[in-house]
Amino acid sequence: MICRPSGHHQLSRVTQVLGGKVVLQNVTGGVGAIGLNQAERGKADGYTLLYGAENPLLYKVMQLGQKDYSDFVPVNVLARGIPILVASPDAPFDTFPEMLDYIKANPKTVKFGSTGPGGLPSVIAAMIQSKAPIEVTFVPYDGDGPALTALQGGAIDVMPAVLGAAIESIKGGKMKPIAVFDTEAAPQLPDTKTVVETNPEYADLLPWGPFFGVFVKKGTPDDVVAKLTEAFQAGAGNADFTALMDGRGYKMLSLSGAEAQSFLDDWQAKTSWLIWEAGIAKKSPEEFGIAKP
Repeated sequence: MICRPSGHHQLSRVTQVLGGKVVLQNVTGGVGAIGLNQAERGKADGYTLLYGAENPLLYKVMQLGQKDYSDFVPVNVLARGIPILVASPDAPFDTFPEMLDYIKANPKTVKFGSTGPGGLPSVIAAMIQSKAPIEVTFVPYDGDGPALTALQGGAIDVMPAVLGAAIESIKGGKMKPIAVFDTEAAPQLPDTKTVVETNPEYADLLPWGPFFGVFVKKGTPDDVVAKLTEAFQAGAGNADFTALMDGRGYKMLSLSGAEAQSFLDDWQAKTSWLIWEAGIAKKSPEEFGIAKP
């Protein structure tokens, strides 16, 4: 099983259902492309699985590769991250509408942290811009960790992040939540409004967020896919795994079959067109047959 570290927490229950041993192989590099290609080269027999994230769905429009999950069958789309907009404690705004008003009154003075094209910060920024064009200064960082550290140090003013990466610093008063970018309030921050509550025009873009799941090569026999689906649905119900996801700010999904495929198609279409229209993507989704939502 070619995977990422969070896969370990499910496997005790998965192995019980499968009645066999699961060997993990962490493959890094190429924003996940190396692992995806390695899994795709394997046999379609159910013995090589890919534990992957959302990145491959943007490979084509970002020109990072020519493959995506169309070469795979989703066994289980496990969980989705909850995006949140956080600001330094002394930022002169406390809510999303207040932030928009301040930025409009003070163009190019507010500094947004960024982690590169196609990442969560760039997608959330594209969402904001699609409904409320604003002039801000983007400051690049090599990952969420350095960007959130910079936010705490006052080097930037605002950072879009996944909830789990920011929650402890929010609780510690080192940054403040501006808005949850989701259609439902985050249980971890019940007093923080969603962007849809204050600005309902964002409803057609949400829910959205980074995700991960388990995939098997297309052509794997249906009975094998069914057995794997049963095993990973059981694994998704593992108490340690669900607690881990909650702590990292992820929303459990555990989608399989047609429901999982619909989720993947919708995510790819929504995100690809959003970053294309924002000038982030290098190729139009239309070139790859990705229909506009």
